Amino acid sequence: MSSRVLRKLQGDKDKELVDEVSDTETDTPVTGGARRKQLNINRYDLIDEVERSVREVNRLLGENYVPKVSTPTNVKHDKTSHRKNILSVQHKHLNPNNELKRIFGSKIIQSEHKRKNRGGGRGHVKPTTMANCKENWPQVGKSGLSMNYIENKNGIQYFTYEHSQSYRQIQNKFLEAVESLNPDNIVAIINDHPYHVDALIQLSDLCKLSEDLAMAAELVERRCTCRLDYRKQENRALYITLFKHLMFVGGKACYRTSLEFCKLLLSLDPDGDPVAVKLAIDFYAIRAREYQWLIDFVTEWDSSKNLLQLPNFAFSLAAAYFYNGDSAKADLLLQDALLMFPGVLLSLLEKCSVQIDNRVAYHTFFSNADDQKKQPPALNQLILLYINRSYHIWKDSDLLPWLEKNVHEVLDRVEKNDPVVKDYETKRIKRYLGPLPQSIARHILLSDIKGVSPLTDESSGPVLSFDPLPPKDSINLYTRPRRPALPISNSNPLGIFFRSILPNFNPNNIPPILEPGREEEGARALPEGGDNNEGGDLRRSVASLVDAMRDLLNNIRPEVPNDADAEENDDSADDDLT
Repeated sequence: MSSRVLRKLQGDKDKELVDEVSDTETDTPVTGGARRKQLNINRYDLIDEVERSVREVNRLLGENYVPKVSTPTNVKHDKTSHRKNILSVQHKHLNPNNELKRIFGSKIIQSEHKRKNRGGGRGHVKPTTMANCKENWPQVGKSGLSMNYIENKNGIQYFTYEHSQSYRQIQNKFLEAVESLNPDNIVAIINDHPYHVDALIQLSDLCKLSEDLAMAAELVERRCTCRLDYRKQENRALYITLFKHLMFVGGKACYRTSLEFCKLLLSLDPDGDPVAVKLAIDFYAIRAREYQWLIDFVTEWDSSKNLLQLPNFAFSLAAAYFYNGDSAKADLLLQDALLMFPGVLLSLLEKCSVQIDNRVAYHTFFSNADDQKKQPPALNQLILLYINRSYHIWKDSDLLPWLEKNVHEVLDRVEKNDPVVKDYETKRIKRYLGPLPQSIARHILLSDIKGVSPLTDESSGPVLSFDPLPPKDSINLYTRPRRPALPISNSNPLGIFFRSILPNFNPNNIPPILEPGREEEGARALPEGGDNNEGGDLRRSVASLVDAMRDLLNNIRPEVPNDADAEENDDSADDDLT
């Protein structure tokens, strides 16, 4: 609105006010003997006038003005039609700094950021929705990645990532670097292409193995809604990156942020759930105190996804009702969980360092179930995963007495031959006899929780950090190059690093020289024990490599190469992901 119109409105308003307050003016003494008229003016009356002017302008322009009308209190709304999607993501909760400010206070977080950026950076960095860009990160140029629309099926839009020709060349170099068993080659790729997705994921795992979690998280954070087909190679990097990112964020106690990323990740493929995020989403909901959300989520999804057949949801839902104050419902759910999954109790109490009651410790119902040989292997893995991830929840002083009370009630029902006990035992044996689903095995590998490993024939083959356990019906754009047969010995720890991520790796079992033409079976994990010399040498070598890499990443200021196709015109820049 022009200043002329505002002056006109103000002048007219002043004239009206003078007429209206002629009877209410008062004399007030001022310095110098002068007397001033004081008017009872409502300064907000001008805003009513402004709305009138806006309506007039809209009328002249042919636009409709919809005034704000208060909703009558007697009008009832259809709650179903206005209910938000249970997986809707709140963008403000995707930023872990917002949650850290709520925990520690905004002044502490801001001062910490100023301290870290004291060395100077490259000026203002554009923030993103899912990651906080650091001042020392290289500038982001054309990445060669773009997202294209595929189809609309039953009202759901499907998209896919596309790799440009130059990005494909870099990806092929990366695959060759992985097969070369030389981590320096991967560092060289990141030096030339600081935002290459798979290289950042692979190097992040290297930092994690050397216990440099801060650098590992930063590398993942560099790579940050619709449906994406996990079968396509180009799409899988986003799933892997989001999963690793939410794990690192959860490690900072930003549980609400991790919950939002779980919802985002699940919304990409709610039917397939290729990284089995449903095995972790309940944990973050409980830790974030989003109890009602968890109840609503299970209520909406259990009928189609059978969530309560998973140990984590059976116990977490009971805890959510308990924290919500519905003790009667919580008791029933907890007893059902204990009857369906009795193998959880003793291991959970032991993990929580709780002294077990004699009646509970020696009762065959729980002691036999605790014997892993008497339960299906797939169920054992689900139970171990839940216990090792969520045992901190059960250390709550409010939960333990409630758990103890319901455990004894379950034993009373068992001793009275409640028919539910036999029924649940039959279901438990039949439902979990099959092999561990590939998505769950992939979830266990990505979670990297101590004491849990996937039991699947596929996991004994090549396992790569940037693409663990590709689906059997994978739609491949790239093929793994044939690894050359090179002599490998225990005296070269860096040479054997990329052979492994699985926990059963043993450097003493490596043959000194490979037979000609024999392919290595991929990468397995570092040895957990530090007693042998080879394991110690390996850890020291990895640590020195990470130190060198950290210096490299903190100090490089490269001219950003244009990784997009030379033939791409400027119109395609809007589709590129930065």
